[in-house]
Amino acid sequence: MTTSTYAWLAHFAQSTGVLYFMGIFLAVCIYAFWPSNRARFEEAARTPLRED
Repeated sequence: MTTSTYAWLAHFAQSTGVLYFMGIFLAVCIYAFWPSNRARFEEAARTPLRED
């Protein structure tokens, strides 16, 4: 009985973990490629090349 409970909980945790991290990954990709963030990221990319 304990083995089946453990196996079920392990499977549940793995499945929800995969879904959780896929959701986070998609949210980060959407944020990174959102058109209104382009200017902010281009400015950040030029920061090391700027002379102070």
